Amino acid sequence: MSKYWSNITKNIEPYVCGEQPKNKKIIKLNTNENPYPPSPKVLQAIKNAAKDDLRLYPDPNCDDLRKTIANYYNLSKEEVFIGNGSDEVLALSFLAFFNPEETVVFSDISYSFYPVYANLYKLYYKLAKLREDFSININDFKNARGGAVITNPNAPTGLYLSLDSIKQILEDNINKVVMVDEAYIDFGGESSVSLIKNYPNLLVIQTLSKSRSLAGMRIGFALGQKELIEGLNRIKNSFNSYTIDRISSLAAIEAIKDEEYFKECTSKVIKTRNWTINELGKIGFKIIPSKANFIFITHDTYQAEDIFIKLKDENVLIRYFNKDRINNYLRVSIGSKEEMEIFIDKIKKIINKL
Repeated sequence: MSKYWSNITKNIEPYVCGEQPKNKKIIKLNTNENPYPPSPKVLQAIKNAAKDDLRLYPDPNCDDLRKTIANYYNLSKEEVFIGNGSDEVLALSFLAFFNPEETVVFSDISYSFYPVYANLYKLYYKLAKLREDFSININDFKNARGGAVITNPNAPTGLYLSLDSIKQILEDNINKVVMVDEAYIDFGGESSVSLIKNYPNLLVIQTLSKSRSLAGMRIGFALGQKELIEGLNRIKNSFNSYTIDRISSLAAIEAIKDEEYFKECTSKVIKTRNWTINELGKIGFKIIPSKANFIFITHDTYQAEDIFIKLKDENVLIRYFNKDRINNYLRVSIGSKEEMEIFIDKIKKIINKL
């Protein structure tokens, strides 16, 4: 600890991201990346973008990308905000819409960046305890004094909350912002975007990191009525006007436009997810129903941490959370069919030896 640090720096507990191994031989199933490459049209756009005008600043408003996303979701450009990954969009949103003296509500088992943002901005927050089956009790979000954050599908569980439940939470908090973090929505869920026109307090946050295979380019966005987007822009432009570079913006446009490739890749992930669930069930694993590109699994006989360590020894990396209530669960990202076949083969051999 340095004497030069501010009190915030001294006291904050930063988010710990998933391991990014240098060993290319590792089968990487720990950070929910897409196993398939970006669209060929994206790769071509990146090549075409490497030219002289990189010496110029990018468009601070990302107008072309905002128009593309707006057209895709049948919204106006003024209802779209672009950020450097959904993490930045979330961080700016917490600052734009939540007040320190009011309590924000999010689930106790959810994206672990939320309490980091809350502590950084000195926000009060309440953890809504998930049920034993990890489902949300929407009554826990009723009349949240400071607003609410819903991860849908939830992470790390993968459980999906219906649009009717989202509507109820919105109506119970009509004077406060409800953020719906939809990082994994494209793997089987129905987006809340359709509710935006009827709910001025709804902010939907998505990313191109998962279903569009652009985790390495850091592109996220928020969708909501114009008033919310204006608020986000006020905060963004108080930090950094140029959050998205020229190349990323062009790549994102092509990723959104190539609907056929997007559907092909998400369909393969869903099919492989279902196959993996079936195979794990045969050897006694219990799997939480998932609408994400990962599954959350446990076994009554074997300890999650032991399996995690043994798989890592076999060059298969998954995610283990040493946290209350979930310390005997493992989160497994869905890789390619070939990767998941290796994963199943390795985990079978491991539990036979434990």
